[in-house]
Amino acid sequence: MVDGPIQTVQNHVVAQATAGLQAHAVTPGKKKAALVVAGLADLIQLGFFPIFGEGALSIPDDVLDVIIAVVLFALLGFKLRILLALAIELVPGVALFPSWTAVVATLPTAEAPKKIRAEVVQTRTPPAPLPPDGKLPETDAYLG
Repeated sequence: MVDGPIQTVQNHVVAQATAGLQAHAVTPGKKKAALVVAGLADLIQLGFFPIFGEGALSIPDDVLDVIIAVVLFALLGFKLRILLALAIELVPGVALFPSWTAVVATLPTAEAPKKIRAEVVQTRTPPAPLPPDGKLPETDAYLG
């Protein structure tokens, strides 16, 4: 079956999206390790709320956030999301939200783009052929 212009454009868009995700993807093992680090950091911040609740005014909170950011940079490479999470963690009271875990959880993994592409390609069905006379059947199904 020869691809028409619409299928060609769809294939091109899927290929570009896959390439873009692949460039920022991390391996599943690194993501799991980063999730453990981020989860522990958020649990420490929640568990010791009186010490960490002041945001940028709390020295222990700043030290923990910088250490976590450095560890995540070492695990995952430079990601702008991690830098933004560090900035968000400096806001007073935001330490109660598990922002480190949320940032790491939203990073794409290396296998995700392949699965997406396979699902898109496999679920595409060809359009129904026109009747032999070339006219569409008249119907009253659309009443709008």
